[in-house]
Amino acid sequence: MTISRAIAAMLVTAALAGCAQTEAQQRTSTGALLGAGAGALAGQAIGGNTKSTVIGAGAGALLGAVVGNATTPQPRGEQLCRYQDRNSGRIYTAPCDDRYYNGDY
Repeated sequence: MTISRAIAAMLVTAALAGCAQTEAQQRTSTGALLGAGAGALAGQAIGGNTKSTVIGAGAGALLGAVVGNATTPQPRGEQLCRYQDRNSGRIYTAPCDDRYYNGDY
């Protein structure tokens, strides 16, 4: 019963913490959470005791966090867009505004 409550508390905490993170942090924490679950299952299956389960969960969390962080796409730098001045008709390039990233172009 205590383990179920601890797992439920961990899932709620992870869900709430996911609301205020960058993409890299979200991927890292999701990888750690999934890795911990898989590692705990593997540790229990291999060792059959609590110590093996805890070691498996720790190792899985570490590996999952590393994989989650490594698979985060890297920003490609500043995007440039072409604009046309309505008054003069001159075409120029400048950093894209929010319309570009929201698909409202």
